[in-house]
Amino acid sequence: MPVPEQSPSPKRRGRLLRFGAAVVVLCAVAGYLVVQYVTGAGAPGCKVVAGSGGRAAYEFTPEQAVNAATIAAVGTGRGMPERAVTIALATAIQESGLRNIDHGDRDSLGLFQQRPSQGWGTPKEIMDPTYAADIFYEHLAKVRDYTRLPLTVAAQRVQRSGFPTAYAKHEPDATLLAAALTGESAATLTCAGRPTATQATGPDAVRSALARDFGRDVLEPAAAEVGGAATPTPTPSVGKGDGRTVTLPVTADTASDGGRSLRQRGWQLAHWAVANASALRIERVSYAGWEWTAGNTDSRWRRAAAGGAGAEKDAGAVRIVTAR
Repeated sequence: MPVPEQSPSPKRRGRLLRFGAAVVVLCAVAGYLVVQYVTGAGAPGCKVVAGSGGRAAYEFTPEQAVNAATIAAVGTGRGMPERAVTIALATAIQESGLRNIDHGDRDSLGLFQQRPSQGWGTPKEIMDPTYAADIFYEHLAKVRDYTRLPLTVAAQRVQRSGFPTAYAKHEPDATLLAAALTGESAATLTCAGRPTATQATGPDAVRSALARDFGRDVLEPAAAEVGGAATPTPTPSVGKGDGRTVTLPVTADTASDGGRSLRQRGWQLAHWAVANASALRIERVSYAGWEWTAGNTDSRWRRAAAGGAGAEKDAGAVRIVTAR
């Protein structure tokens, strides 16, 4: 006579149920991670790495990237050297974490925690990152020999902070950021994840943001001198084929601020576009044979494929393609 099977004990049934639930959860997590890896659809994040194979890196959010790119653009637009941009970025990292905050100690506001009561401007002006960066540089330029001073000393002479040595700890990160965002280092700023814009996007929005940070000259460069004769400089254009591409010529007249090279100007514009990719739904950026594409699993700059949109070998133009 066969012995009837005994039902599992309540304790064993509980273990089996918990084990089954754990397997289901693990499978779901694994599937999610595979999708994120394949599609690059994770939360956007940005990184700057040291050039020439260095290991140093600074990671930050798309919001911080936009603000950092604005600070750098305003500085170079004023003809300030890279050291000035480093000082400004270190100051903003300390004061606001590169976030345009509407609060602070007493009446302090914005990226640099500037105070309306101390003559820095109106609250509305200070909350404009372009204005805030410009007035910071205006004060920094008045600091005698600021490029030779320790960073924390130069920053403190502008800020008059209650913590005068606080800026020093941000110098390594600010130096990495400044090198990328002034174009000194090439292909070192990347942003991962799909664009998640909440504002106006498309070529017109890109052009408007460029004018905001760099001034109208970036869109309407003057005639370039070639061999002593004035030659019309090509103006930025929107691609006729898809209506999504903004082409920015990189010419001598657009790179003249502060004695900067064409290469530096080109990489500044290219890195600026990547930093603004999430805010403006920029899908692809190419320059001098290199290409960055939003949503890649590692979002690194890569050598453009032969015949591709970014495969040009010269450094004559930065091409910015917005998402559909």
